[in-house]
Amino acid sequence: MTGMQRGKFITIDGVEGAGKSTQITFICDYLKAKGVNVILTREPGGTDVGEKIRTLLLSNSTGKMHADTELMLMFSARNEHIQNKIMPALKQGDWVLSDRFTDASYAYQGGGRGLDVERIAQLEQWVLQDFTPDMTLLLDVPVEIGMSRVESRGKKDRIELEATDFFNRVRQAYIDRSEQFPERIKLIDSSQTVEHTKQQIKVILDSL
Repeated sequence: MTGMQRGKFITIDGVEGAGKSTQITFICDYLKAKGVNVILTREPGGTDVGEKIRTLLLSNSTGKMHADTELMLMFSARNEHIQNKIMPALKQGDWVLSDRFTDASYAYQGGGRGLDVERIAQLEQWVLQDFTPDMTLLLDVPVEIGMSRVESRGKKDRIELEATDFFNRVRQAYIDRSEQFPERIKLIDSSQTVEHTKQQIKVILDSL
């Protein structure tokens, strides 16, 4: 492994309808154009086990789930993800771009569901230890705008069916995280045009 540089780990997060999918395509193309080999992945998911857990977490047929169960399933999928996909790719020198990561647990299960942040931190410490993204792009959009975008996409998943106040808590938790970790989490206003958001992302990627 001598001489091989470890890849960068970038995560992209935000409330529903913040425009992650559009920007992920842009980021992958932008990095590839700079000669970077990018592995695109997502949470929950990214591995065979993770994708099965994703189906369980997001399917409307799953029904009501205890908030603790939801949190632990998220971290179970995340453990598989880190061990079997993210770490091996980074060691090979590839860059990894993940659609959501641990910040989502603090936002959705912490902010949205109201779970004790300290308990999330304990799970994070157990699963991640000192592993952390090199950079997190947090796409921020007012909940009303985000949800109107989701409406236009059609059928909603189990989490997208939550009430507006749930998503307002999620959004606030994300903003709080960005203030807590300003070096890593870059807050990007994605309420304007796609092009405007791209320009903000470009500046951040160039700094990496």
